[in-house]
Amino acid sequence: MVAVLWLVAVLSLAVVAAVRVVAFDIDVASARVHGSRALQLAEMGVAVGANPVVERSDPLLRQFDPDTGEGFEVRLVSEGAKFNINAILMRDDKPLLQAMFVDWGLELDQAQELADALGDWVDPDDNVALNGAEEDYYLELGRVNQPFNRPFYHLDEVRLVRGMDLVEAYNPGWREWFTIWSGGLLDLNEAPAELIAVAAETSPEEASIIPETVRGPDGIRDTDDDAPFQSAQDALALVGVDGSLRPDIAGRMTVNDTTTRIESIGSVQGAKRKISLIVRNRTGRPAVLERTEEVIP
Repeated sequence: MVAVLWLVAVLSLAVVAAVRVVAFDIDVASARVHGSRALQLAEMGVAVGANPVVERSDPLLRQFDPDTGEGFEVRLVSEGAKFNINAILMRDDKPLLQAMFVDWGLELDQAQELADALGDWVDPDDNVALNGAEEDYYLELGRVNQPFNRPFYHLDEVRLVRGMDLVEAYNPGWREWFTIWSGGLLDLNEAPAELIAVAAETSPEEASIIPETVRGPDGIRDTDDDAPFQSAQDALALVGVDGSLRPDIAGRMTVNDTTTRIESIGSVQGAKRKISLIVRNRTGRPAVLERTEEVIP
């Protein structure tokens, strides 16, 4: 009798285990199917967002079918709203980087060292800037073939530069300030006040008049009463900057950058997939600069 009971118990455990394995396999298969469908929906969103006649406020960018639980949501974001770190370094605008780093909490000497190290990373020679870092410094750390002596291909590469550990400690969200894909200058019609303030060498409170003017009387972006600037000079005049007297500041700004980030998230039955596409001249002759895919938890 005891043996029979043991046998029944073992068989019960085996059945439970088999049921769990089958259920797990079903869940995996279902997740794959839903994930694949979510990616298809994200692709549909990219197609809608890439259409040059679709504006950022267009309701077509958000579609959802409650009967099937399927849909996508698309964001159109200007890359000109961020600083192009390669462009800053190519024009040797280290004072802008230093001011930025000091605002984040670094000491002035630390900011100067980091700005020089960034310059050494992208310049084509092996000459060490006053406070910079070239091959010998990185070799002492056991890192060969660094610096790359070329512009950054990805923001993750910026983390390799001497001193960036301090930036990550003081401002973990530093990537939100930079891009490598914009036309090169900060777009005053798109940038937030804190970035404009650093570039224009003014306070965020004073700089806020620029995005407030762009949003128009209703204070909401992408509505009929928006008043985007037609020239950077007009925008800078609002914060008391004369571009003819401060060409260094005026040379950091532009309006109407043509580089757009299309972010499309497709979702179905809890599964989400995101496609990010960076396009230049979306409303003209578009050129895809980068495409990434990721799973959204």
